[in-house]
Amino acid sequence: MRASGTFKVADFTPAPVPAPGIETAVPVGVATMEKMYEGEVTGRSATLFTAAYDQGSGVGTYVAMESFEGTLDGRAGAFNFAHSATTLGTDRQSEFFVIVPGSGSGELTGITGSGGIAVDADGTHRVWFEYDLGTQRPSDG
Repeated sequence: MRASGTFKVADFTPAPVPAPGIETAVPVGVATMEKMYEGEVTGRSATLFTAAYDQGSGVGTYVAMESFEGTLDGRAGAFNFAHSATTLGTDRQSEFFVIVPGSGSGELTGITGSGGIAVDADGTHRVWFEYDLGTQRPSDG
């Protein structure tokens, strides 16, 4: 099954980062985020976001763990998903996106799969999930 939608960042709050003891050319930052989703994916999420990113050049990599609560194609529940990508100033590459197995609840119990995030030229953020609900599939009879 596939569900897609758009999202907006409702809150982005930088968090303190313990000194790693190693200085690199790109600083590491940590933040919490809240996102709001619309479309076949409707709801909200809370995200732990870590990045090594150069604001000036737009070059860097992020890693995020997101907890989503809402609906996929009208099925209500919650689950976690992890994602990361590298940017080289204008494009995304080395993308990773996975629904955390065993994290689903409600009508999304048993959810597994993957997905992706894309940012349109106008700044619209899109998300999609390619997912399976395992034992939650409708019966054939």
